[in-house]
Amino acid sequence: MHVILIAHRYLAVAVGLLMTLWCLSGFVMMYQAFPDVSPEERLRGLKPLGLDACCTLGDFRPHEDTPAGSFRIEMLLDHPVLRVSGGNNDPATVINLRTGEALPALSEDQLLAVARDFARGNGWHGQPSLLGVINSDQWTLQNAPRNAPAWHVAINDAAGTELYINGRTGEVFQQTNRRERLLSWFGAIPHWLYPSMLRMNAALWTEVVIWTSVLGSFLAATGLYVGIQRLGLGRRASRQRISPYTGLWYWHHLSGLVFGVLTLTWVFSGLLTMNPWGWLAGSSHEARLYQRELGGQARWGDIYRLLTSVTRGDHQLSGQTDLVQITPAGFEQRTWLLGHSRDGSTVRYNTLGEPSPLTPEQIEAAVRALDVPILDAGLLHTEDNYYYGHKREVDLPVYRVLLDDSESTRLYINPDTGVVRSVDNTRRLSRWLRTGLHDFDFALIRMRPLWDIVVMFLLAGVTFVCATGTWMALRRIYRDVTSLNSRRQRRRIQV
Repeated sequence: MHVILIAHRYLAVAVGLLMTLWCLSGFVMMYQAFPDVSPEERLRGLKPLGLDACCTLGDFRPHEDTPAGSFRIEMLLDHPVLRVSGGNNDPATVINLRTGEALPALSEDQLLAVARDFARGNGWHGQPSLLGVINSDQWTLQNAPRNAPAWHVAINDAAGTELYINGRTGEVFQQTNRRERLLSWFGAIPHWLYPSMLRMNAALWTEVVIWTSVLGSFLAATGLYVGIQRLGLGRRASRQRISPYTGLWYWHHLSGLVFGVLTLTWVFSGLLTMNPWGWLAGSSHEARLYQRELGGQARWGDIYRLLTSVTRGDHQLSGQTDLVQITPAGFEQRTWLLGHSRDGSTVRYNTLGEPSPLTPEQIEAAVRALDVPILDAGLLHTEDNYYYGHKREVDLPVYRVLLDDSESTRLYINPDTGVVRSVDNTRRLSRWLRTGLHDFDFALIRMRPLWDIVVMFLLAGVTFVCATGTWMALRRIYRDVTSLNSRRQRRRIQV
């Protein structure tokens, strides 16, 4: 018991201070995440898709059976372009669909035009100016190198908005404003241990976060153990108190008993968000099989058919002025196309460009073709424990399938897009141990503002436990060091 108490006390000096910082930054992260370009901002920043005088790929013509991977058709500088994602960290390919030529590096005037279009679409009013090319900074630590040359652009609006644009592809890959930058220094950066000097070394950063979380879990567990062991000792001594401590020690003891389990689960679930040693990695063989059989892989032949249809002008895609982007989506081993509007709505097309909504009967037939016993299936009109929104929205209704297999797999199929999401034992465990315990997004309290009230109260209690424990550990160690120095001085005098 004495060894555990000493370990808890001395560990609280360093790790307890960090845990207090995690708690305080958690208050900020409830309302401000690390800056990013949201999907909604990306769509709003695009011009309406104009497919007139379109479309050709020029000399860029892979074989029809070659997998195309992920691709997008959208506008760039008044030209429709085809963006094809590169694999294995290869750069993306961008083809001007009016000329069939690969997109050259953008000039400074073109970069400013991209910034103006993006800002105008999002309602940001200012005159963009170039701040230069960067290797990376605090807001682009991971994505600047793969977007080189990465241009930094100031919008010069009232919110202090800044953009980061890939100078080769013309894509806006990061966006920040003054409020996000300021609050991130009190929120995401300390919470994730995200200062640029550490985060740029990904391997070192991962190890630091994992092992500090391990030590934090040990600190919380030992504190809870010591607190329970000391419970009731004061009653035997004075018959009035349940704790042997007084003053701040007393309140730390009681608050630790009340919030100690939550302190442990929060820091442990934070550890799990790093997926240490692959504990919650991957998905089951069954889940991958269902995804593969229900989904599909876009091939270049599908893109050729779409572009040929567009060139003939025998469909209505070009007439939909609110359409800003086309992406692929597979279902039943066939490729379909999703037309995305600026307001976030989606229309499903076949590769001839004809509207082709997915019916419940088609979904049911595809699920039955899996030849797996079905416990329950049907449209889900409300959220459940594995398909829900919290700080984001989810599309409803969704077609939910509960399978009777070794993983008790759940499938969620979006009727509008055909996109399939699977939940197996690993993802189920991750939902409760990682997402549930850390974000506290349980069904009964995740609706706001109830979630804000509950989490604010609980986080305040955990912060008090961590802060008082750290302060008292510092004072106790100071007294120990002072006492040790005094004994040494007395020995010297005696000698």
